Amino acid sequence: MKFRLAKSALMVTALLAGAPLPALAQSSPNADIDAWVARQMSSRAIPGMQVAVVKDGRIAFSGAYGVANLQTPVAVTQDTVFSINSATKSFTGVEVMRLAERGDVDLDASVSSYLGDLPQGWRPITVRHLLTHMSGLPDILTRDGGYVGQDEASALAAIADLPLRFPPGERFVYNQTNYMLLRRIIEGARGRAFEAVVSEDVFAAFGMTHSGFGDSLDLIPGKADSYRYRRATGGAAPRLQNVHELFPPFTRAASGINTSAQDMGRWLIALQGGEILQLATLEALWTPARFNDGKAGEWANGWVVVDRQEHPAVGMMGGGRSAFFLYPKDGVAVVILTNLSGAYPEELADPLAARFISGMTLTGVPALRERLEAEGFDQAEIVAAELIARDGAASLAESDLNNWGYRLLSGGQVADALTLMKLIVTLYPQSGNAYDSLAEVYERSGDRARATENYRRSLELDPGNAHAAEQLKSFQSSGD
Repeated sequence: MKFRLAKSALMVTALLAGAPLPALAQSSPNADIDAWVARQMSSRAIPGMQVAVVKDGRIAFSGAYGVANLQTPVAVTQDTVFSINSATKSFTGVEVMRLAERGDVDLDASVSSYLGDLPQGWRPITVRHLLTHMSGLPDILTRDGGYVGQDEASALAAIADLPLRFPPGERFVYNQTNYMLLRRIIEGARGRAFEAVVSEDVFAAFGMTHSGFGDSLDLIPGKADSYRYRRATGGAAPRLQNVHELFPPFTRAASGINTSAQDMGRWLIALQGGEILQLATLEALWTPARFNDGKAGEWANGWVVVDRQEHPAVGMMGGGRSAFFLYPKDGVAVVILTNLSGAYPEELADPLAARFISGMTLTGVPALRERLEAEGFDQAEIVAAELIARDGAASLAESDLNNWGYRLLSGGQVADALTLMKLIVTLYPQSGNAYDSLAEVYERSGDRARATENYRRSLELDPGNAHAAEQLKSFQSSGD
């Protein structure tokens, strides 16, 4: 099902209708990648996108596609700047590891060793806990996307008397407070503002001439506007809206960098080449943290880790619109920047990397996604059976499939979401959650009869499913 758009998104509508993309500003003559990018932009309704691939210490591919600004419109070029949101945390992690390498910071020391004005109850929290989101601290970020204070002092005051959410090291909970404190540690050790440290020692040092800090209040030359689709009521088409984001200075170690794909590529080349950190420190940077019980987590020091035997990867994503991943054993890195919150480009990293890594075969949900996007969702059961025969049933994890299905649904691709949710029920027939998800898609498509049938089946399998019970009660009260 094509993504239906509001009339204001004329350029995106043209993309979905099959109109040619604006000419590449500068790109390798690789028709396969260009066609793949066009397909991804169409299926995800992405207005503008940059791609860069690093291989063996050089930028092997770079492309600019679509429009940076739908209102004007202005084409994306190689110099267009995108917000990377929380991918900024990876830069912060590197800067902390620089301090650790120099002996200026001990990752396992109490944060209070470096910041003397913290509450007594925070003393068990270490620098490593902050880096890996295992601190248990209350979050300065509010549910509406704002912050509890206008500056660092008021933000700290607002959470100082709140209890820790859990003992440090016990769990992982993503938290903006962690990186606010890391910013202070970096500034104390370096004697400069965090933005100055990164701008002078990273951006200027490695030729990242299109990189800097800022948010929606700042005038940033060449910056792509940011967009998201809002689900409308009454079955209306999702509506494209501008995204207005504020990253106050005290939060900019967590989110705040704007950059280009080529600039990110230059940073990754320098990082992997040992120009920023010694190789032993680099390995420590990318080593997953361990919980108090000794089990490894998915996060390293400001980086997400894809820990697998073949082609392990490390990277970060931000805002649902930007992502980069580095494949240390393969000498490859990929950067994908978009101006659509909800594009989830991290899903595209492996398929792009596989085009540059010899012997890399996609498995699991990434392999299924690539096949169905190319061959059609009506092939879902056939392709899934082939992948299971090759890689095993566990490769198509229910949670990964379910998350993909909901992303399709939120993007307006109801028919494809329905096909995928039916597949999940086929693969996991004893899962109450699978039937609940299928029922929700039927409800969204207006088929109350099948929605009711599947909500009831969900409750049979999982009597504690409050969502299914509430929906059935709602149907009854409305006379359906």
